[in-house]
Amino acid sequence: MFTDEYYMKMALQEAEAALEKDEVPIGCVVVSKNRIIARAHNLTETLNDVTAHAEMQAITSAAHFLGGKYLKDCTLYVTMEPCVMCSGALSWSQISKVVIGAWDEQRGFINKHLSLHPKTEIITGIMETECSSIVKEFFKSKR
Repeated sequence: MFTDEYYMKMALQEAEAALEKDEVPIGCVVVSKNRIIARAHNLTETLNDVTAHAEMQAITSAAHFLGGKYLKDCTLYVTMEPCVMCSGALSWSQISKVVIGAWDEQRGFINKHLSLHPKTEIITGIMETECSSIVKEFFKSKR
């Protein structure tokens, strides 16, 4: 049986792929019917595009896979709490569930008192230590 931890490990693999490209190491996967239908990680540096966050890449990929703009009955597993831009896109996508690894106290949408689509379930703290440490180590190496 696939668990939240299993899918978060897959999202962490995406974060590792971002780290290898010297991108901020945030990764995510979109799951539908226990199947990963999209994988993504940050590509803002690679694409020279401030909107190329992992979540934005995953939303686009999942919508393409499904053949429609709504991600109903899908779950996004993301290693770091989405920013305001990404939470807006997730809300518009009507995604059913978002599972978050680590909090983003500075830029996360929850701290800004924003929410997703009213029917979206939010779960936080899945593999929080692992998800936050990869980002902390990345920024520590940059300073």
